[in-house]
Amino acid sequence: MQLDAITIAIVGSGYMGGGIAQVFARAGGRCVLIDAEPRRAEAGHARVIAEAKDHAARGYISDEQAAAVEANLSWAGSLAEGVQGADMVLEVVFEEIGVKHAVLREIEAAVADHVIIATNTSAIPIGELAEVLEHPERFLGVHFFNPATLLPGVEVIPHATTDAALPDQLVELLAQTGKEPAVVVDSPGFVCNRLQFALFREAARMVEDGHASAEQIDTIVRASFGFRLALYGPFAVADMAGLDIYANSYTSLEKALGDRFTVPPSLKERVDAGDLGIKTGGGYLGLSEADAQAMVAARDNAYSELGKLRRTLQSADR
Repeated sequence: MQLDAITIAIVGSGYMGGGIAQVFARAGGRCVLIDAEPRRAEAGHARVIAEAKDHAARGYISDEQAAAVEANLSWAGSLAEGVQGADMVLEVVFEEIGVKHAVLREIEAAVADHVIIATNTSAIPIGELAEVLEHPERFLGVHFFNPATLLPGVEVIPHATTDAALPDQLVELLAQTGKEPAVVVDSPGFVCNRLQFALFREAARMVEDGHASAEQIDTIVRASFGFRLALYGPFAVADMAGLDIYANSYTSLEKALGDRFTVPPSLKERVDAGDLGIKTGGGYLGLSEADAQAMVAARDNAYSELGKLRRTLQSADR
């Protein structure tokens, strides 16, 4: 599916919907903004174009990309009008299942059977949203992160009866916009929010227990493992640190804090089998010796460059 050959209708012209529209339009996709009231769609259209020009002025995108947004983005006075000729309709309305169900029903009634229908949701199960559709096989989740114009990740979330070919089509389409999409299972919180809220729960507990202040925790997180996570995911970090070190640390934590810190079974199995991460070969990522060596060789330079960027940004904020 080539982005410059399709039309995408976006139902919901607020900050998130507008941001998603800018992402597709600046990469060459024709986009139509739709809202419950025509004046909101018109205002959203004007705001997105103004934001694209502002992003170009700030150097976030090129002048050509900002011009592409203005050329490729339109708005419609009604849902029925806006979805005509669309190849995909993306619902980006209020995060409440009843509201989304009503809009999804209206979308399906207005489009042909071949049109892809997607939803942007942070946590509502895609399978539950699909229950109101007559053709749930052409429906899936496409979760952008806020602000959609700047964060590269997107979760692509099929449900149990999504057409098996559809997720790969969406991954290909999103890659054409410069995004970094990943297909994930339709489970509570998907990937990002399940991890994000688990971290916040433990951080809040530390504040409540008087172990550290919110400011102290923020400082440590952004200057330690949060710093690493800008470049490497949790499994790459664990493989580089040594899985035996992780397992031993879990043992100490469990002794002090209880079974929520029990060694994960997959970690214990690897360590018991002698797989300690990249120092023995294998690990969660299963990197070859050559790939592992290359990652370690690049790591220090990457951290050094990230540190320079961080200092530059902190200096500019003062």
